[in-house]
Amino acid sequence: MLSSARWRQLLARRRRALMQAAGDEAILIVPAAPERIRSHDTHYPYRQDSDFWYLTGFAEPEAVLVLVPGRRHGEAILFCRERDPEREGWDGPRLGPEGAVSQLGMDDAYPIADIDDILPGLLEGRRRVYYHLGRDAAFDLKLIGWLNRVRAQVRRGAQPPHEFLELGHLLDELRLFKSADEIALMQRAADISVEAHRAAMRAARPGIHEYELQAELEYVFRRHGAQPAYASIVGAGAHACILHYSANTGKARAGDLVLIDAGAEYAGYAADITRTFPVSGRFSREQRALHDLVCQAQAAALEQARPGVPYEAMHRAALATVAEGLLSLGLLQGTLAQVLENGDCSRYYRHKTGHWLGLDVHDVGEYRIDGASRLLEPGMVVTIEPGVYIGADDASVPPRWRGLGVRIEDDVLITRDGHRVLTAALERSADEVEALMAGA
Repeated sequence: MLSSARWRQLLARRRRALMQAAGDEAILIVPAAPERIRSHDTHYPYRQDSDFWYLTGFAEPEAVLVLVPGRRHGEAILFCRERDPEREGWDGPRLGPEGAVSQLGMDDAYPIADIDDILPGLLEGRRRVYYHLGRDAAFDLKLIGWLNRVRAQVRRGAQPPHEFLELGHLLDELRLFKSADEIALMQRAADISVEAHRAAMRAARPGIHEYELQAELEYVFRRHGAQPAYASIVGAGAHACILHYSANTGKARAGDLVLIDAGAEYAGYAADITRTFPVSGRFSREQRALHDLVCQAQAAALEQARPGVPYEAMHRAALATVAEGLLSLGLLQGTLAQVLENGDCSRYYRHKTGHWLGLDVHDVGEYRIDGASRLLEPGMVVTIEPGVYIGADDASVPPRWRGLGVRIEDDVLITRDGHRVLTAALERSADEVEALMAGA
């Protein structure tokens, strides 16, 4: 983790950059994530809104960040819960308004109970409101109410905002490019995830349940102060062909492949790794053929991972490699040009080759600009995750191929001179995987 002083500096720098992009006549409003009820009076584990965390580093619910560029009495204002010894005895400590100033570097902070009295005055005189309209219906109504209170004072000289603008147009671009501090946190998330995947592969054996392998993964996450960045996918046998499989209730049989797609979240930042391995420790001929093909597709995509190359070039390279390989294995028919033109490969390769990665596992940021694939730039982090999935009931292929699913995924930072694979330490090739499992 960063030192508290470095953390405050990082947060302040982000807020300044966002306010500079918004301009002096703007006001920016970012609410914390609401708590979600699981059942009756119990809640789901709380996870802060990524935008709010990016700008505040504040993990509590019932809070609102307001940024008012150029305000003489302080530009960064946090509304949050007051200290309350009685409630803190039940729910844990609160930072309170005083702590928000001293520990988070806010210019000012007020009790959340006072927001109805204060926020309309902050809106008055501002031309533009940047806000995620439509994300939280209950908060939308509150904001409309505050705006209407300003409009009601127009005859007395009040000047209400005239424009509502999507906050994501500014904030998503800031979040897309990772600083050195962010990259260090993402590397830590990747390192924890690498250790967790190794633990699961070493624990694998015929007869083990998917949830037992999930427990091995998530024990490592928690032991290092991390948590799952998303619902861990542990698919044995034909379950590996279900892209977002999360039941994790099956049992791995001798000869099965196991696909694990899991990553740690550390200090808010996600890792995202997939490996596919034989539960018995050795790939069959068909399993190895598909595994080698997916490795080749990932290598082809990695060759395109450098500044100035269109984002889509990575997918096109992986797709062409998979198509050529499936033709060689007899799983597709025709020429490479025909297969690519007709989209025949999508039958077995059903997703894109990756996505942005950061505070969200599918992180924010535009993939296309003015209709064209955007160019890769230093500081972007992407996943590269080709896969081949042959359904258990696919009667168009010989039985030995049915029910095989392989995906290989790594986290890749675009650098000034190419790329760096944050998850490179984890065994990837069939030979490396077999050697790891043999050592277990």
